[in-house]
Amino acid sequence: MAAAAPPPPPTPAPETPIDLPRGSTTPMGHPLFARVRLAQPTDVPHIYKLIHQMAVFERLSDHCSATEASLASTLFNSPPFQSFTVFVLEASPTPFPNDAHYSNPHYQPVVKTLNLDLPVEDPERLVFWSGVGDAVVAGFVLFFPNYSTFLGKPGFYVEDLFVRECYRRKGMGKMLLSAVAKQAVKMGYGRVEWVVLDWNVNAINFYEEMGAKIMQEWRICRLTGDALQAYQDA
Repeated sequence: MAAAAPPPPPTPAPETPIDLPRGSTTPMGHPLFARVRLAQPTDVPHIYKLIHQMAVFERLSDHCSATEASLASTLFNSPPFQSFTVFVLEASPTPFPNDAHYSNPHYQPVVKTLNLDLPVEDPERLVFWSGVGDAVVAGFVLFFPNYSTFLGKPGFYVEDLFVRECYRRKGMGKMLLSAVAKQAVKMGYGRVEWVVLDWNVNAINFYEEMGAKIMQEWRICRLTGDALQAYQDA
């Protein structure tokens, strides 16, 4: 007796049609262009607003006394990476123009294209418009050199890293922190370190995913305000 013929292969389920632009062969999402660049004195108003948003997010707004004047007078007195340095994160729904205004011999801006499922709704677009094309300031990171005696090498300490709410969970915080880490490697530095609030579980998970080790056994010691001023005549 001949063997029974195998059953016919199952008919594939029909795929949901995708509307494509005329002439296009691949689905289109919502591209968002992101750029990390060195901050300039003209960025101070945006940096100031970001710092205050960060203070509110961290529930520390009553401790924030920075002003635009104090930031402008202290942030740009030394060449980048030798003292306080700020990277600004910009976002734009259209490609960034080739703008020589932001060229800097110390740092070449990093640009990435993020393909999102939905466009970003930015209610503060006008407030944070960077002045170039459709770009807005979406976040910043401030860092400066420190030194490890155990390593015998300098490193970077990240004082602040902040991304505005509507641009979070899109890889932009990673762009900022990666830019600092890449610069540290380029300069032969031994480490990059920072602190995180113990209640900020999302940030802790994000940092651990990037490979950071959370130092549970360390505690911050700080002299500031009246306690610091008490040493004026010591």
